[in-house]
Amino acid sequence: MRVNDVGLTRVGDLLPNLLKKRGLGTQLRRLGALDVWSDAVGEKIAEVSEAKTVVASTLFVEVRSSAWLMELSLMKGALLERVNAGLGAEGTIDRIVLTLMEGDGS
Repeated sequence: MRVNDVGLTRVGDLLPNLLKKRGLGTQLRRLGALDVWSDAVGEKIAEVSEAKTVVASTLFVEVRSSAWLMELSLMKGALLERVNAGLGAEGTIDRIVLTLMEGDGS
């Protein structure tokens, strides 16, 4: 697609198609889980947990204490629904892996 008479194409016009061809668009949307975590889970849970990374369709979350790790393990289904609601239909997360934070969590 040519944008002007010189034959130049803006990178911003090429990027969406390139991401789609490479299958990266979905993964970039999944990374949005890191941004929506705090709002999706609420203030109390956000204070004791931190979404760290997304690998494929798995969200990895660190939790401050073993007590909270147990509590959030029981809530995984609900947490997953809330995060996916914040992401929209494309790029959903399939599972959450909870791990204990090292050190004091700060």
